[in-house]
Amino acid sequence: MSSSSPTATSRTGRRVRLAILDDHEVLLDSLSSWIGANAPDFDLVLSAHTWLQLVHSDNFPTELVFIDFQLKEPVSIEARVRTCRAAGAKVIVLSSMDTREARDRALDAGASAFLSKTLPMREVMDTARAVMGVETGENLQKDWRPLPVGAMQQSRPNLSHGEAEAFRLYVSGLSTIEVAQQMNVQYETAKTYLRRVREKYAKANRPASKKAELIRRAAEDGYLE
Repeated sequence: MSSSSPTATSRTGRRVRLAILDDHEVLLDSLSSWIGANAPDFDLVLSAHTWLQLVHSDNFPTELVFIDFQLKEPVSIEARVRTCRAAGAKVIVLSSMDTREARDRALDAGASAFLSKTLPMREVMDTARAVMGVETGENLQKDWRPLPVGAMQQSRPNLSHGEAEAFRLYVSGLSTIEVAQQMNVQYETAKTYLRRVREKYAKANRPASKKAELIRRAAEDGYLE
């Protein structure tokens, strides 16, 4: 792509930091090699075979993440996309299963695009350029890093059953009112549960005052499903 293309990279003169999550090693190596040789406007700083390898890397979050839809792990595509978005990364989901259901799940969770793995890589990267051309990247959050696994275990708040359930429902995308309905409790009760969750994370020196921060804490502690 020419340098005159209206992308974030061409406007700022820097490369877009990219990560790829795919558990198919041969495909991951192939993607990495192609991007390195043919997409100089992207800086592939992270290639991960597993979800934890991605989120615990010092290079995460990147500005853009390619995620394999059919990753053979218990973490759902919705949870993966939401966590990356909360960390400040845009997401493109790649899938060999190009169905309406798969596409809707990825896009509804916040992915910027859903692409078939059968597409030529040039088309995939053109889509990536279009996605990153929406904004300059200056406002992306780059200061967040997941805590090391040991630190997470030591500082994980002790939530009550009600607090944990409200937390899990809230970070799945429900509003506080919907959380109350799902739990069959009063709105104020659900609100209190969520307030206590935030307070307990704050006492553990793990900020959770905003929903994006709550999603990060949920991803770190296994509450995203």
